[in-house]
Amino acid sequence: MTLVSPQVVEGETLKSQQIFNQWDCQGENMSPELTWTDIPEGTKSFAVTMYDPDAPTGSGWWHWVMINIPAGVNQLPLDAGNEDGKLMPAGAQMQSNDFGFHGFGGACPPPKASPHNYQITVYALDVEKLGVPVNGSPALAGYYILQHRIGEAQLIAPTNARK
Repeated sequence: MTLVSPQVVEGETLKSQQIFNQWDCQGENMSPELTWTDIPEGTKSFAVTMYDPDAPTGSGWWHWVMINIPAGVNQLPLDAGNEDGKLMPAGAQMQSNDFGFHGFGGACPPPKASPHNYQITVYALDVEKLGVPVNGSPALAGYYILQHRIGEAQLIAPTNARK
C-alpha cells in the first residue's frame, strides 16, 4: 500500500495544522488529508491511526484512531478527525485518543524533547467491522486492527516543535 498526504511528508516535521491546540501547544489540531492506493485484494475496511511511540509514558501515545472505514473509501479529507465527526466516512468510528476525547489530537511533545516519531498508518483489514465498542481503548482497537491487518502504509514525521 501507499499513503500520501499534502500536509505530512515522510521524514519532515509536522506542520502547525497537525499540532495540538492545548497543553501549551499552539497548533490548529486538524487531522491531515490522507489518500491511500495499492489496496490489497480482499480488503473489507480500513483503519487509520496516529501514534507516538516516543511519548514518555511507557506505552506511547494514541493521537487518533478511526476504524470501520468502508472498503470503498481510499481517502480522508483535511480535518476528518474533528470531534464533531462531520467529515468522517459513513459507518466509520473514532475511538478516544490519549488526550481523552474521540477525535484527532495533534502532536504536542514535552518541552525540550528529542524529536518524537509520529506514525500515521492506514491499515487494510479483512473484516467490514472490527467490533470494538465506541468506548473501547485505543489499545483494544490496535489489538483488533493487528489481528485483521492484510496490508498497511505509513508516514513518519519526526517532530519536537511546540508551535
